[in-house]
Amino acid sequence: MDGAPVELQPAPLFADIAQGPANGAAHWVHTSDGLRIRAGHWRPKGKAKGTVLLFPGRTEYIEKYGPAAAEFADRGFATVTVDWRGQGLADRMLAERRLGHVEKFTDFQKDVDAVVRLAKQLDLPRPWFLVGHSMGGAIGLRALMQGLDVNACCFTGPMWGIQIPALLRPLATFLGSIAPYLRLDDRLLPTTTLEQYVQTTPFEGNTLTTDPGMYKLMHAQLAAQPDLALGGPTIQWLRVSLQECADLETMRSPALPCVTFLGTDEQIIDVDAVHTRMDRWPGSELELIKGGQHEVMMEAPEIRTQVFSRMCQLFDQHPG
Repeated sequence: MDGAPVELQPAPLFADIAQGPANGAAHWVHTSDGLRIRAGHWRPKGKAKGTVLLFPGRTEYIEKYGPAAAEFADRGFATVTVDWRGQGLADRMLAERRLGHVEKFTDFQKDVDAVVRLAKQLDLPRPWFLVGHSMGGAIGLRALMQGLDVNACCFTGPMWGIQIPALLRPLATFLGSIAPYLRLDDRLLPTTTLEQYVQTTPFEGNTLTTDPGMYKLMHAQLAAQPDLALGGPTIQWLRVSLQECADLETMRSPALPCVTFLGTDEQIIDVDAVHTRMDRWPGSELELIKGGQHEVMMEAPEIRTQVFSRMCQLFDQHPG
Protein backbone atom coordinates (compact mmCIF):
# COMPACT_ATOMS: atom_id res chain seq x y z
CA MET A 1 0.00 0.00 0.00
CA ASP A 2 2.97 2.28 -0.48
CA GLY A 3 3.12 5.03 -3.07
CA ALA A 4 4.33 8.54 -3.79
CA PRO A 5 3.58 11.04 -0.99
CA VAL A 6 0.46 13.08 -1.53
CA GLU A 7 0.68 16.84 -1.65
CA LEU A 8 -0.81 18.35 1.49
CA GLN A 9 -3.94 20.22 0.43
CA PRO A 10 -6.08 21.63 3.26
CA ALA A 11 -9.78 20.72 3.09
CA PRO A 12 -12.76 21.96 5.10
CA LEU A 13 -13.39 20.41 8.49
CA PHE A 14 -16.63 21.53 10.11
CA ALA A 15 -15.36 21.55 13.67
CA ASP A 16 -18.50 23.20 15.02
CA ILE A 17 -20.64 20.19 14.14
CA ALA A 18 -17.96 17.51 14.56
CA GLN A 19 -17.52 18.05 18.30
CA GLY A 20 -14.11 16.40 18.12
CA PRO A 21 -10.81 17.37 19.75
CA ALA A 22 -9.86 21.00 19.22
CA ASN A 23 -6.82 20.24 17.04
CA GLY A 24 -8.60 18.59 14.11
CA ALA A 25 -7.71 19.18 10.48
CA ALA A 26 -8.67 17.78 7.09
CA HIS A 27 -6.90 17.36 3.76
CA TRP A 28 -7.83 16.55 0.20
CA VAL A 29 -6.09 13.48 -1.16
CA HIS A 30 -6.20 11.99 -4.64
CA THR A 31 -6.68 8.33 -5.43
CA SER A 32 -4.77 6.38 -8.03
CA ASP A 33 -7.77 6.58 -10.38
CA GLY A 34 -7.96 10.36 -10.15
CA LEU A 35 -10.72 10.99 -7.61
CA ARG A 36 -10.50 13.57 -4.84
CA ILE A 37 -11.50 12.35 -1.39
CA ARG A 38 -11.25 13.98 2.03
CA ALA A 39 -9.39 12.72 5.11
CA GLY A 40 -9.65 14.21 8.59
CA HIS A 41 -7.50 13.66 11.67
CA TRP A 42 -7.26 14.57 15.34
CA ARG A 43 -4.48 14.07 17.90
CA PRO A 44 -4.65 13.71 21.66
CA LYS A 45 -3.05 16.13 24.08
CA GLY A 46 0.48 15.02 24.92
CA LYS A 47 2.25 12.03 23.44
CA ALA A 48 -0.02 9.67 21.53
CA LYS A 49 0.03 5.92 22.10
CA GLY A 50 -0.86 5.25 18.47
CA THR A 51 -3.36 6.09 15.73
CA VAL A 52 -6.77 4.67 14.94
CA LEU A 53 -7.56 4.30 11.24
CA LEU A 54 -11.33 4.69 11.42
CA PHE A 55 -13.17 3.37 8.36
CA PRO A 56 -16.77 4.69 8.32
CA GLY A 57 -19.88 3.15 6.83
CA ARG A 58 -22.04 3.96 3.83
CA THR A 59 -23.55 7.50 3.88
CA GLU A 60 -21.10 8.63 6.58
CA TYR A 61 -18.65 11.52 6.67
CA ILE A 62 -15.70 12.71 8.74
CA GLU A 63 -17.60 14.98 11.12
CA LYS A 64 -19.85 12.15 12.28
CA TYR A 65 -16.82 10.65 14.00
CA GLY A 66 -15.77 13.75 15.94
CA PRO A 67 -17.21 12.31 19.18
CA ALA A 68 -15.42 9.01 18.53
CA ALA A 69 -12.15 10.86 17.95
CA ALA A 70 -12.68 12.61 21.29
CA GLU A 71 -13.17 9.24 23.00
CA PHE A 72 -9.95 7.92 21.48
CA ALA A 73 -8.06 11.14 22.29
CA ASP A 74 -9.17 10.89 25.94
CA ARG A 75 -7.55 7.45 25.96
CA GLY A 76 -4.35 8.64 24.27
CA PHE A 77 -4.92 7.81 20.60
CA ALA A 78 -4.94 9.89 17.44
CA THR A 79 -7.64 9.25 14.82
CA VAL A 80 -7.74 9.54 11.05
CA THR A 81 -10.93 8.94 9.08
CA VAL A 82 -12.21 9.51 5.56
CA ASP A 83 -15.01 10.51 3.23
CA TRP A 84 -15.06 7.50 0.92
CA ARG A 85 -15.57 8.08 -2.79
CA GLY A 86 -19.19 8.95 -3.45
CA GLN A 87 -20.00 10.36 -0.02
CA GLY A 88 -19.29 13.28 2.29
CA LEU A 89 -17.29 15.95 0.47
CA ALA A 90 -15.44 13.41 -1.65
CA ASP A 91 -16.10 13.32 -5.39
CA ARG A 92 -19.56 11.89 -5.97
CA MET A 93 -19.94 9.12 -8.49
CA LEU A 94 -23.10 10.23 -10.33
CA ALA A 95 -24.70 13.47 -11.51
CA GLU A 96 -27.42 12.88 -8.91
CA ARG A 97 -25.08 13.32 -5.94
CA ARG A 98 -27.54 11.88 -3.44
CA LEU A 99 -27.28 8.39 -4.94
CA GLY A 100 -24.93 6.02 -3.14
CA HIS A 101 -22.90 4.39 -5.91
CA VAL A 102 -19.59 2.71 -6.62
CA GLU A 103 -18.31 1.11 -9.82
CA LYS A 104 -16.49 -1.78 -8.12
CA PHE A 105 -16.43 -2.42 -4.41
CA THR A 106 -12.68 -3.01 -4.52
CA ASP A 107 -12.29 0.59 -5.74
CA PHE A 108 -12.53 1.56 -2.06
CA GLN A 109 -9.07 0.03 -1.61
CA LYS A 110 -7.72 2.91 -3.71
CA ASP A 111 -9.19 5.25 -1.10
CA VAL A 112 -7.50 3.23 1.64
CA ASP A 113 -4.18 3.57 -0.16
CA ALA A 114 -4.59 7.35 -0.40
CA VAL A 115 -5.43 7.67 3.31
CA VAL A 116 -2.46 5.53 4.29
CA ARG A 117 -0.13 7.68 2.17
CA LEU A 118 -1.47 10.78 3.89
CA ALA A 119 -1.12 9.24 7.34
CA LYS A 120 2.51 8.46 6.60
CA GLN A 121 3.18 11.96 5.31
CA LEU A 122 1.56 13.46 8.42
CA ASP A 123 3.67 11.07 10.51
CA LEU A 124 0.64 10.01 12.49
CA PRO A 125 1.85 8.19 15.59
CA ARG A 126 2.62 4.49 15.43
CA PRO A 127 1.48 1.86 16.05
CA TRP A 128 -1.66 1.98 13.95
CA PHE A 129 -4.94 0.21 14.66
CA LEU A 130 -8.03 -0.33 12.52
CA VAL A 131 -11.63 0.36 13.50
CA GLY A 132 -14.15 -0.46 10.76
CA HIS A 133 -17.86 0.27 10.99
CA SER A 134 -20.55 -1.27 8.76
CA MET A 135 -19.44 -0.86 5.12
CA GLY A 136 -16.08 0.23 6.50
CA GLY A 137 -15.89 -3.20 8.09
CA ALA A 138 -15.97 -4.84 4.67
CA ILE A 139 -13.46 -2.34 3.26
CA GLY A 140 -11.26 -2.80 6.31
CA LEU A 141 -11.35 -6.59 6.25
CA ARG A 142 -10.13 -6.69 2.66
CA ALA A 143 -7.47 -4.08 3.45
CA LEU A 144 -6.20 -6.29 6.27
CA MET A 145 -6.15 -9.30 3.96
CA GLN A 146 -4.08 -7.22 1.54
CA GLY A 147 -1.55 -6.26 4.19
CA LEU A 148 -2.76 -3.07 5.89
CA ASP A 149 -0.07 -2.41 8.51
CA VAL A 150 -1.88 -2.35 11.84
CA ASN A 151 -1.23 -4.08 15.16
CA ALA A 152 -4.84 -4.95 15.99
CA CYS A 153 -8.35 -4.33 14.70
CA CYS A 154 -11.90 -3.75 15.89
CA PHE A 155 -15.19 -3.81 14.02
CA THR A 156 -18.65 -2.50 14.87
CA GLY A 157 -21.68 -3.87 13.05
CA PRO A 158 -19.43 -4.92 10.15
CA MET A 159 -21.01 -5.39 6.74
CA TRP A 160 -19.81 -8.92 6.12
CA GLY A 161 -23.33 -9.66 4.94
CA ILE A 162 -26.38 -7.47 4.30
CA GLN A 163 -29.70 -8.07 6.00
CA ILE A 164 -32.35 -8.28 3.28
CA PRO A 165 -35.93 -9.20 4.25
CA ALA A 166 -36.88 -12.63 2.95
CA LEU A 167 -39.63 -11.23 0.73
CA LEU A 168 -37.17 -8.86 -0.97
CA ARG A 169 -34.35 -11.35 -1.56
CA PRO A 170 -35.77 -12.63 -4.88
CA LEU A 171 -36.21 -9.03 -6.05
CA ALA A 172 -32.65 -8.13 -5.06
CA THR A 173 -31.29 -11.15 -6.91
CA PHE A 174 -33.39 -10.43 -9.98
CA LEU A 175 -32.48 -6.76 -10.11
CA GLY A 176 -28.82 -7.55 -9.65
CA SER A 177 -28.84 -9.99 -12.53
CA ILE A 178 -30.69 -7.86 -15.09
CA ALA A 179 -29.58 -4.33 -14.14
CA PRO A 180 -26.32 -4.34 -16.15
CA TYR A 181 -28.15 -5.42 -19.31
CA LEU A 182 -31.00 -2.93 -18.96
CA ARG A 183 -28.67 -0.12 -17.87
CA LEU A 184 -30.40 0.16 -14.52
CA ASP A 185 -27.22 0.04 -12.41
CA ASP A 186 -27.41 3.70 -11.50
CA ARG A 187 -31.07 3.59 -10.44
CA LEU A 188 -32.11 4.06 -6.84
CA LEU A 189 -32.69 0.77 -5.05
CA PRO A 190 -36.43 0.19 -4.55
CA THR A 191 -37.72 0.88 -1.01
CA THR A 192 -35.03 3.58 -0.48
CA THR A 193 -35.13 7.36 -0.96
CA LEU A 194 -32.81 10.15 -2.09
CA GLU A 195 -32.93 11.65 1.40
CA GLN A 196 -30.57 10.41 4.07
CA TYR A 197 -32.08 8.05 6.61
CA VAL A 198 -31.87 10.36 9.63
CA GLN A 199 -33.50 13.16 7.65
CA THR A 200 -36.65 11.16 7.01
CA THR A 201 -36.86 8.81 9.99
CA PRO A 202 -37.95 9.95 13.45
CA PHE A 203 -35.92 8.86 16.45
CA GLU A 204 -38.66 6.53 17.62
CA GLY A 205 -38.27 3.32 15.67
CA ASN A 206 -34.90 4.14 14.07
CA THR A 207 -32.45 1.27 13.56
CA LEU A 208 -29.20 3.14 14.29
CA THR A 209 -29.12 4.07 17.98
CA THR A 210 -31.18 4.15 21.14
CA ASP A 211 -29.53 7.40 22.24
CA PRO A 212 -31.67 10.48 21.41
CA GLY A 213 -28.75 12.87 21.86
CA MET A 214 -26.57 11.13 19.28
CA TYR A 215 -29.46 10.84 16.84
CA LYS A 216 -30.17 14.54 17.27
CA LEU A 217 -26.49 15.28 16.58
CA MET A 218 -26.59 13.32 13.31
CA HIS A 219 -29.68 15.23 12.22
CA ALA A 220 -28.17 18.60 13.21
CA GLN A 221 -24.95 17.87 11.30
CA LEU A 222 -26.83 17.28 8.07
CA ALA A 223 -29.06 20.29 8.62
CA ALA A 224 -25.99 22.48 9.06
CA GLN A 225 -24.05 20.97 6.13
CA PRO A 226 -26.53 19.45 3.66
CA ASP A 227 -23.78 18.66 1.14
CA LEU A 228 -22.70 15.86 3.48
CA ALA A 229 -25.99 14.01 3.01
CA LEU A 230 -26.32 10.83 0.97
CA GLY A 231 -29.49 8.95 0.16
CA GLY A 232 -30.19 5.35 -0.74
CA PRO A 233 -27.87 3.08 -2.72
CA THR A 234 -28.08 2.23 -6.38
CA ILE A 235 -28.87 -1.22 -7.67
CA GLN A 236 -25.20 -1.56 -8.61
CA TRP A 237 -24.05 -0.66 -5.11
CA LEU A 238 -26.13 -3.51 -3.73
CA ARG A 239 -24.95 -5.92 -6.43
CA VAL A 240 -21.23 -5.28 -5.97
CA SER A 241 -21.57 -5.12 -2.18
CA LEU A 242 -23.27 -8.52 -2.02
CA GLN A 243 -20.54 -9.91 -4.26
CA GLU A 244 -17.83 -8.44 -2.04
CA CYS A 245 -19.42 -10.02 1.02
CA ALA A 246 -19.52 -13.37 -0.79
CA ASP A 247 -15.88 -13.02 -1.85
CA LEU A 248 -14.70 -12.10 1.63
CA GLU A 249 -16.57 -15.06 3.08
CA THR A 250 -14.28 -17.43 1.15
CA MET A 251 -11.09 -15.82 2.48
CA ARG A 252 -9.11 -16.66 5.60
CA SER A 253 -9.21 -14.24 8.52
CA PRO A 254 -6.04 -12.18 8.99
CA ALA A 255 -3.61 -13.17 11.73
CA LEU A 256 -4.37 -10.16 13.91
CA PRO A 257 -5.94 -9.62 17.33
CA CYS A 258 -9.56 -8.61 16.78
CA VAL A 259 -12.60 -7.60 18.82
CA THR A 260 -15.93 -7.17 17.04
CA PHE A 261 -18.96 -5.49 18.59
CA LEU A 262 -22.49 -6.42 17.60
CA GLY A 263 -25.67 -4.94 19.01
CA THR A 264 -28.27 -7.51 20.03
CA ASP A 265 -30.87 -5.35 18.25
CA GLU A 266 -28.89 -5.09 15.00
CA GLN A 267 -31.23 -4.78 11.99
CA ILE A 268 -29.01 -3.61 9.12
CA ILE A 269 -26.21 -6.09 8.55
CA ASP A 270 -26.38 -9.89 8.48
CA VAL A 271 -25.60 -11.00 12.03
CA ASP A 272 -25.09 -14.62 10.98
CA ALA A 273 -22.23 -13.55 8.72
CA VAL A 274 -20.57 -11.80 11.66
CA HIS A 275 -20.90 -14.87 13.90
CA THR A 276 -19.54 -17.10 11.14
CA ARG A 277 -16.50 -14.89 10.57
CA MET A 278 -15.70 -14.53 14.25
CA ASP A 279 -16.12 -18.25 14.87
CA ARG A 280 -13.28 -18.91 12.44
CA TRP A 281 -10.96 -16.04 13.46
CA PRO A 282 -8.40 -17.53 15.87
CA GLY A 283 -7.77 -15.38 18.91
CA SER A 284 -10.67 -13.04 18.18
CA GLU A 285 -13.53 -11.99 20.44
CA LEU A 286 -17.15 -11.15 19.65
CA GLU A 287 -18.79 -8.79 22.13
CA LEU A 288 -22.58 -8.69 22.04
CA ILE A 289 -23.89 -5.32 23.18
CA LYS A 290 -27.18 -5.88 24.98
CA GLY A 291 -29.85 -3.53 23.64
CA GLY A 292 -27.43 -1.97 21.16
CA GLN A 293 -28.42 -1.21 17.59
CA HIS A 294 -26.24 -0.71 14.51
CA GLU A 295 -24.04 2.15 15.67
CA VAL A 296 -22.58 1.06 18.99
CA MET A 297 -20.03 3.91 18.91
CA MET A 298 -23.01 6.29 18.91
CA GLU A 299 -25.14 4.46 21.43
CA ALA A 300 -26.12 5.40 24.98
CA PRO A 301 -23.25 6.75 27.14
CA GLU A 302 -22.76 3.54 29.11
CA ILE A 303 -22.48 1.54 25.88
CA ARG A 304 -20.06 4.03 24.34
CA THR A 305 -17.85 3.84 27.42
CA GLN A 306 -17.90 0.04 27.28
CA VAL A 307 -17.03 -0.06 23.58
CA PHE A 308 -14.27 2.56 23.50
CA SER A 309 -12.66 1.26 26.69
CA ARG A 310 -12.57 -2.28 25.34
CA MET A 311 -11.15 -1.13 22.01
CA CYS A 312 -8.36 0.84 23.63
CA GLN A 313 -7.66 -2.01 26.05
CA LEU A 314 -7.00 -4.20 23.01
CA PHE A 315 -4.79 -1.53 21.45
CA ASP A 316 -2.83 -1.10 24.68
CA GLN A 317 -2.19 -4.84 24.72
CA HIS A 318 -0.56 -4.72 21.28
CA PRO A 319 1.85 -1.78 21.25
CA GLY A 320 4.34 -3.44 18.93
